[in-house]
Amino acid sequence: MSTNIGVEKKNGFFGEFGGSYIPEDLQKVMDILEEKFEYYKNDKEFIEEYHYYLKEYVGRDNPLTFAKNLTKKIDGAKIYLKREDLNHTGAHKINNVIGQILLAKRMGAKRIIAETGAGQHGVATATACSMFDMECIIYMGKLDTERQALNVFRMELLGAKVVSVDKGQGRLKDAVDAALSDLVENYKNTFYLLGSAVGPHPFPSMVKHFQSIISEESKRQILEKEGKLPTAVVACAGGGSNAIGAFAHYIDEEEVRLVGVEPSEAPTLTEGVPAIIHGFKCLTLVDDEGNPKPTYSISAGLDYPGIGPEHSYLKVSGRAEYVTVSGEEALEAFQVLSKTEGIIPALESSHAISHAMKLAKELSPDDIIIVNLSGRGDKDVEQVFKMIKE
Repeated sequence: MSTNIGVEKKNGFFGEFGGSYIPEDLQKVMDILEEKFEYYKNDKEFIEEYHYYLKEYVGRDNPLTFAKNLTKKIDGAKIYLKREDLNHTGAHKINNVIGQILLAKRMGAKRIIAETGAGQHGVATATACSMFDMECIIYMGKLDTERQALNVFRMELLGAKVVSVDKGQGRLKDAVDAALSDLVENYKNTFYLLGSAVGPHPFPSMVKHFQSIISEESKRQILEKEGKLPTAVVACAGGGSNAIGAFAHYIDEEEVRLVGVEPSEAPTLTEGVPAIIHGFKCLTLVDDEGNPKPTYSISAGLDYPGIGPEHSYLKVSGRAEYVTVSGEEALEAFQVLSKTEGIIPALESSHAISHAMKLAKELSPDDIIIVNLSGRGDKDVEQVFKMIKE
């Protein structure tokens, strides 16, 4: 798996974004983490073990499925779905979790902490901790524990301790706050398995590295199927992990449009300004006092006031474009894909599906759109049922 892809970074910065704005003691931990990551990502035994688990446990390669019925319904560009929903645990999150937990194992960690919004990263982390016999603590906003109660049960069933965070809004940002506070207090024996392409260096680069398997596969698959690269790659963007993985191997292909889709209720890249949040600099939604602004989305995984630093750079440099989709539009796309293709998407992925349908109408039948279907919608069915009834 190549790592020399996309934006050149220096000392954890992508242009002005990124870096590490954390206490000195914690910086020492990040320095060790960076050293170990840089070593093991090129270690033959580590790479072989990582790919063993991707194949035998996660189920990769996953398909690049031609959405024939949806394409016919839209009557525009061909739409392909990169099927991260078919991974073990039902989302892209497991790609990064397997990589980081193998790294944690080599660093001698026995205690794993993580944050989660929609619960998929929490489930993936709890799954891996169960397999590798590690203590697992998952921080989750109180509101998210209520709307993703089934995922909370899954985590607990897998042996994790789920800590409900009721400070602030009780959402993803607050879960990250709590996890970082835990790390500051327990850094000597704790590995923070961060799920999004955010946080202090080296986390954004680590997460991109392990998630780049998405675009490594899709690029090979589309060339096999169509003999050419896609016109556009579309992915939802919350913290940014599935999107940066979906974009990674196309960043240097200037003719391929990269489109990130965020909720109109939390338009970080559309309306955000450069600010420091959770130990790194990125485009951030802030209030009049310069503090992170409260956000909301029907999809808990997109409910974050910041975004990964590389996405921030791709936005300001113009290499990628970022658009918004409303909750109502995502809810409609959730139902359309379910009824046309027999695939129930996560609400996060539904934002990407919604924009892809709009984009396909603007393009010709010779054009190709790859949508990263970041997760399946099992976790959202009860929530959607209630929203439709209301």
